[in-house]
Amino acid sequence: MSEIVRLYKYKELLLGKRAVPRHELMERLEISEATFKRDLAKLRDQLRVPIDFDRDQGGYLMRQGHIDTELPGLWFSPEEVLSLVTIQQLLVQMEPGLLGPKLKPLQGRLTQLMEKHGLAGEDIAKRIRIVHAGKRAVIVKSFEEVAAATLARKRMRITHYSRQNDKTTEREVSPQRLVYYRDNWYVDAWCHLQDDVRCFSIDAISRVSILATPAKEVSAKTIDQSVGEGYGIFGGSPKGWAKLLFTPERARWVAQEHWHPKQRSQTLADGSYVLEIPYSDARELVGDLLRYGADVEVLEPAELRVRVHRALLEAVGRYV
Repeated sequence: MSEIVRLYKYKELLLGKRAVPRHELMERLEISEATFKRDLAKLRDQLRVPIDFDRDQGGYLMRQGHIDTELPGLWFSPEEVLSLVTIQQLLVQMEPGLLGPKLKPLQGRLTQLMEKHGLAGEDIAKRIRIVHAGKRAVIVKSFEEVAAATLARKRMRITHYSRQNDKTTEREVSPQRLVYYRDNWYVDAWCHLQDDVRCFSIDAISRVSILATPAKEVSAKTIDQSVGEGYGIFGGSPKGWAKLLFTPERARWVAQEHWHPKQRSQTLADGSYVLEIPYSDARELVGDLLRYGADVEVLEPAELRVRVHRALLEAVGRYV
């Protein structure tokens, strides 16, 4: 008897009104006392099955009204089912072409559970809306293979297009983690061509071959130092700190925003807002600052100030 079948059998044996003695459970399930103790611990601690020992009746029983029997071995409360369905809807709307088909079977089971609890599962999709901005199309097959290699800890050979230099290269990488950032998917990986950590946009990967070679393991600290210390997806070891001054009007929004884990900030007497963030590659930072137009000024460093100034002049020049 497999473990999942055995655990499900406990439910059948304990759902009655009569408490079942330990020795009877062990006989019916054909298990040892050690296995019974392990099963009981798993049912109570991991699956949160409400099993009690009734001293008066001298046996075990399951509290009525606290479990669901739709999923073998798993019991959820109405609140937990609602949370699962909400998360599932968020994932489907976030990337329907990638995750929707994989979650379809789960959605059906969760819908059944919701109906059993008197919850309106069909209303969830109507109540959640995710609006994408700047989202790029991802090749589903590429995403699935990158995800498979990442989770299986295998190296992969990829064909990658770099928008920065307009070149396509083939390289072998050891994927470390998937990243969902600003409506787009990336993979942080050890690049064996560059012998360093790199962040690759998955929509720029046209071909993936999963290799039998185990992936090189890189610590999370090393990855963060390589791609997560500076501002944005182009982050790396910080080359400096940007000191930004936002107008009182814009500060009402920016003061509540999280730009970087190590950011420093202060609100001035006139309501202006000073934000300081570390950065290594100014590309994304400059693009974000341009969105604020006259509502932000780069105070430091001079190099970044000049770069934003030049970009603004070039923009104005297109309208002359």
